[in-house]
Amino acid sequence: MTSSKMIYETIITSLDEQGQPYIAPFGIRERNGLILIAPFKPSQTLDNLMRTKSAVLNLVDDVRIFAGAFVGKRYWPTLPANMINGVYLNAALAHRELELIEIKDHETRPELYFRVVHEVNHQPFKGFNRAQAAVVELSVLVSRLHMLPIEKIESEMAYLQIAIDKTAGPRELEAWGWLVERIENHKAEISGNNLA
Repeated sequence: MTSSKMIYETIITSLDEQGQPYIAPFGIRERNGLILIAPFKPSQTLDNLMRTKSAVLNLVDDVRIFAGAFVGKRYWPTLPANMINGVYLNAALAHRELELIEIKDHETRPELYFRVVHEVNHQPFKGFNRAQAAVVELSVLVSRLHMLPIEKIESEMAYLQIAIDKTAGPRELEAWGWLVERIENHKAEISGNNLA
């Protein structure tokens, strides 16, 4: 990771006030050898990172973890980190343990810079297939339901559905189903027809 413009989709694990894991997808950057995480205010992850000054960056290929964060399924098995007070995902192909060293405050999106204090590769990453990439893309869209017109989300979803139809396995289909249900619930909320 060398480009400051390149964004890598990862899962960040942090600890809440009770010491419980909090799992959230994040697009991260690397700048001058440091990991940049820029959470929006307010957010649970931002609160956790500011309090503990540490985090774990998880690289995963189980896209259910990305989708789950946006549909209330945030509980995935974790293991204790090696060098910091934190946890990494049991499903992580690799993880990096991070220590906060610099904060650039901002009214909406502060920049938090971390140094890597420990890194482990657990399994080889074989790459995302098209369905996995589609789930990650739809997860990003679901995270912006409150910001984007529903027509934009539906048109993007229709295009991404092609990859799901052609290359999805059971995990991708499960994650896709969660996200589609979340979008349908959002549409029902907008129209006032939500009976849930």
